[in-house]
Amino acid sequence: MSGRWTARLALAAGAAALVVLVIFGGLASLVLMAVSWAGLALTAAGVWWMLTHTGWIRALAALLVVGAPLGVLLLYTNAGLLWVVLVSVGLWALAVTAGRSALVEDASPRMPERSVRRAERPFLIMNPLSGGGKVEKFHLVERARALGAEVVVLDPTRRQDVADLARRAVRGGADLLGVAGGDGTQASVAAVAAEHDIPFMVISAGTRNHFAMDLGLDRQDPARCLEALTDGVELRVDLGYLRVGEPADRNAEQVFINNASFGVYAEIVQSPAYRDDKARTILEMLPDLLTHHSGARLSAHAGSRTMDGPQAVLVSNNPYEGGDSAGLGRRKRLDSGELGVLCVRVGNAAEASELLLRGGRSRGLTAATAREVVVDADVPLIPVGVDGEALTLPTPVRCRLLAGALRVRVPRDRPGVPHGAPPMDWHRVRRLALTMGRVAAGRGTTGRGAA
Repeated sequence: MSGRWTARLALAAGAAALVVLVIFGGLASLVLMAVSWAGLALTAAGVWWMLTHTGWIRALAALLVVGAPLGVLLLYTNAGLLWVVLVSVGLWALAVTAGRSALVEDASPRMPERSVRRAERPFLIMNPLSGGGKVEKFHLVERARALGAEVVVLDPTRRQDVADLARRAVRGGADLLGVAGGDGTQASVAAVAAEHDIPFMVISAGTRNHFAMDLGLDRQDPARCLEALTDGVELRVDLGYLRVGEPADRNAEQVFINNASFGVYAEIVQSPAYRDDKARTILEMLPDLLTHHSGARLSAHAGSRTMDGPQAVLVSNNPYEGGDSAGLGRRKRLDSGELGVLCVRVGNAAEASELLLRGGRSRGLTAATAREVVVDADVPLIPVGVDGEALTLPTPVRCRLLAGALRVRVPRDRPGVPHGAPPMDWHRVRRLALTMGRVAAGRGTTGRGAA
């Protein structure tokens, strides 16, 4: 089905979802729809109160989070409209699926790649503990050595400087650096590869593998990443840098391949108790952090925009897709030449409800892009999470982007390319359906005139 007809299907299914509610439910369905929105707002408010209070208030808020959606469901059931709701939800799901599929053809093209010759002296660093032992599970050491790579397996009993290992390998003649490990380890070695302008190779043996996902690599089978040694292509991607010293001192910069986080999350992961009991530590620290009773007060400056007092700031190497406010999804490209900035500021239950109901259009979430971002605070030192690593840095912290700084060697055949469908955007779907129709009609008229 062409993009035009898929977009039209999305619009038709979305309209049908509303029509089903109105025709079969009548006035009662419209009233219950309003009640549903109220239920969502109460649920969001309950989440906010649960996160910002302790004791009996938190317990009551938890009951509200569970009770509000159950109450709405019971109202629909008692009114005999549950089947109508299920049909409407099914149609709406079809509309969203079709809409996102239609937007695939309208999405920006994938990152350009070029063919390259095989590396003669590839050097790979592998962390045997990463991803729960994926290095051993997928026999990555043996497979890489069989393909001619020199492999160093990190010793889990002692801390090793992977950047120093990579630099020594380059001095010894390595013409490719690679890592089977987490994003933090990858960032350290990527910095060395960029410094010497030699290819960098990612093996998706980490837990989350965010960078590997955005490169289109297979995250289920990291052994497939080794195909880059024999049949690889090269991408030019951007790198993010945190300046942790004087502006003129480029050696005092920390590289990030994914993102740097400031505020609530960074404060929590700095706690010594976090590693032993994550859930309890989060619940104990969130109330004071979200209400600014503890922690630094931040401000973020992105180009001409200033965001004052956010509870959390996420600066990413290229912006995340719209609708991914948590930074848990993917980036369309890694070569846009801009940092992504997400700031979250929620001061009360009403603003928490608005964030849930309106998402990226709410006042509590600010998204921006810039070549440089400055994060300042009312204290001289702030915690920062850099690609999952916990650091403490002096303020202000300057984030910059170096376009095309890293040469990445990836397999020619990657399951994540092209990227999946972009986030849903009804305005674009409507424009796509109508514009393509007009273009087709115009072409037909032109043809008849020519004949």
